[in-house]
Amino acid sequence: MTTMTLMTIQDVSQRSRLSEPTLRYYEEVGLIGPIARDARSGHRRYREEDLDTLQALACLRAMGVGIEDMRTYQANRAIGRPAAGEQRDLLQRHAHRIERAIATLHVHLKYLEAKAGLWDARERGDAHAEALAAERVNATLGDLEAVLS
Repeated sequence: MTTMTLMTIQDVSQRSRLSEPTLRYYEEVGLIGPIARDARSGHRRYREEDLDTLQALACLRAMGVGIEDMRTYQANRAIGRPAAGEQRDLLQRHAHRIERAIATLHVHLKYLEAKAGLWDARERGDAHAEALAAERVNATLGDLEAVLS
């Protein structure tokens, strides 16, 4: 006879790295569950499959995927292969969003480095280096406009 290991909300919170209120919210909005309840206490009892689902949702959340796309992702997981194309498109859309964010952060980094170089040259009283740094700052501002458009 096999026994199923049931976990408390505290156990699942630790293992999934999602807070207890988030676990309750995900159940409330239908991303997971319904979660079984202990007959005597009424406390939630999670199965290993619930934890697997929550860990996938935690990854999506960490990548900035919103609730509606999480719902779509969950629905597509349940459908399986017939929804594979839609699942791919959803994930690629978020991958492109992250690529744009990374590109923007690279420009922000270039800007900060150029601006620090400008102030370094200014502190040293090096007018030539300051002028070159100011050009780098202005060029980076142009890069930022290009990334944001």
